[in-house]
Amino acid sequence: MRLPAIAFMAITATAAMVIPAKAQQTKILTADKHNEYGLVYSLPVTELSVEVTATRTVRRAGPYWQYAKKYIGTDNVARADEERWEITSVGVESYGVADPDNRYLMQLKAGATTTLTVAEDGMLLAINAEVPETQAAPPKRKMPAKAHESFTGKEYLQYVGEDFLASQSSAKQAQLLAESLMEVRDAKISLTRGTAETMPTDGRQLELMLQSLSDQEAALTAAFAGTESKETLTRTFTFRPEKAGKKVLFRLSDFAGFVAADDYSGEPVYIRISDVSEAELPTDADGVEKKLPKDAVVYAIPGSAKVTVYQPGQEFFARDMQFAQFGTTFGLAPALFTSKKEPSYAIFDPATGALREIAEVK
Repeated sequence: MRLPAIAFMAITATAAMVIPAKAQQTKILTADKHNEYGLVYSLPVTELSVEVTATRTVRRAGPYWQYAKKYIGTDNVARADEERWEITSVGVESYGVADPDNRYLMQLKAGATTTLTVAEDGMLLAINAEVPETQAAPPKRKMPAKAHESFTGKEYLQYVGEDFLASQSSAKQAQLLAESLMEVRDAKISLTRGTAETMPTDGRQLELMLQSLSDQEAALTAAFAGTESKETLTRTFTFRPEKAGKKVLFRLSDFAGFVAADDYSGEPVYIRISDVSEAELPTDADGVEKKLPKDAVVYAIPGSAKVTVYQPGQEFFARDMQFAQFGTTFGLAPALFTSKKEPSYAIFDPATGALREIAEVK
């Protein structure tokens, strides 16, 4: 029996056993005189959880980049500060939430042992069966990753001498830095070949000395070549498809990264719903639509649609998925679940409400 909103408010005081869950609770509803032997449940509407991972690349020009060709043998260096964001992966999952416009009542008789397992919001998950808690929970939201530590571009100042500090000429400073860089490289070669004037006493000391020289080499090289650092961040966006079409899901800015869909500082990333295929009612062997059983336990027959996440010229995700809102409803005869001798159980898809499994209770 389909419930209007007012009727639902009157019957929600049901007796329930609450089972703790990690993200959301499930409830097992049992019929008794407190709820007038009526169990209320909702069918789902399917929503999407879109997880987007992007890499932020920050390049900083070294203060002596114009001398790079002369002293480090390459002009393939950062010439100006630059920040760039690039989407590296997109994943889309579906999950269900209770549809307030799709509520039903399963009316039972006194003494009935039939149970309904519903999500915390009342969405139907199973009849005469329990389901894993994770099946009833929306996907977990991931927190953004922290930025990695990187060069500031000024580490070379730890390794300069008085002549460098006294010089007012950038050309002279570049020459002094290059001389220091060559000394560091020569020292590394001597240590690795065992020809240094002062060799370490053990392997651990050698490792520490080589690491120190590598740090110096990197800092001095960065004064010419510049620095580059990267960090990876993940954001999760939710979207409820209602019809075919496209919509800006979020925007990606080279300065601020992920920004809202209405923030025009970033380039839009779209989500498109297309190729919607509505579900049809089941038919018998002659191709005639089956009739809904009396007082049926209603479930969803989902439709499908193609989900695409993209920017103009670049597609990140494309897949056909099922949706409760693009489908229809049908029902199961309540006698299947109320039989005292051979009761059945049913399990429904928590994302679409589709009948996933039905069999006799063992």
